[in-house]
Amino acid sequence: MHILLTGGTGLMGRALCRYWLTQGHRLTVWSRSPQRVSSLCGAEVRGIGRLEELGEEPLDAVINLAGAPIADRPWTRKRKTLLWASRIGLTEQLLAWLGRREQKPRVLVSGSAVGWYGDGGERELHEDTPQVTDDFAAQLCGAWEETAQRAEALGLRVVLVRTGLVLARDGGMLKRLLLPFKLGLGGPLGDGRQWMPWIHLADQIALIDFLMLQQQASGPYNACAPQPVRNAEFASALGRALHRPAILPAPAFVLRVTLGELSGLLLGGQRALPVRLGEAGFRFRFTDLDAALEDILADHH
Repeated sequence: MHILLTGGTGLMGRALCRYWLTQGHRLTVWSRSPQRVSSLCGAEVRGIGRLEELGEEPLDAVINLAGAPIADRPWTRKRKTLLWASRIGLTEQLLAWLGRREQKPRVLVSGSAVGWYGDGGERELHEDTPQVTDDFAAQLCGAWEETAQRAEALGLRVVLVRTGLVLARDGGMLKRLLLPFKLGLGGPLGDGRQWMPWIHLADQIALIDFLMLQQQASGPYNACAPQPVRNAEFASALGRALHRPAILPAPAFVLRVTLGELSGLLLGGQRALPVRLGEAGFRFRFTDLDAALEDILADHH
């Protein structure tokens, strides 16, 4: 298959490229820095700076994961504009280009996040649960999904992947938590009761591949392990994995002062369950958090 990726140089994109190269697929990554694509994603992966460079080369699938990191820095007005443009603006560009093409790919797998639901409190969130709160993250994911959904009018099957916290060795939230936890400075955020839907990177890659190939798959899928944990449980599990205490909480008021509106993302949570993936027959390799962390941190001891 010929697969076009956006966000291909990110954590998930790089892992997908590694996996799909072993499957013999042909990969093209649309990137702001196309010259870096082959070193980041694999020598055989082609980087393009403009979609037009593909001409009318046949395409089988588009994987749309581009988006500036949401939890990297406080949500100033400028940051919000960038988060919006890098997701919704880019997806609109992609759709306009697909609309002009003679040959259309069969499927668009587009990124989203469990943040779509807003802060779900204690309720279980299935894919058919309506949005609970209307904070910035929920609005961002909502607009991102609505934009991607428009590809259906072009005849594409559209899959929306609502991702939880992706656990990986070389990036994402876990990488940022390792240093404080290794120093014994880790602990729960706020009261630690908020739910954290997590997923091992290996399962995330497997489910994107599964949904791309599954002819009947369309619409939203919660991409998180079947057993979400509370934030305090997550902190304890990470402390155990690193053989460190994890008892120093980050008080909610400190997070609010230092991070502003972004603190809502860390102090709120989603008890999201992968109901539709289960119904489609997908099997997770990592359903237990301790086992997932042990696998990822095996060489960190």
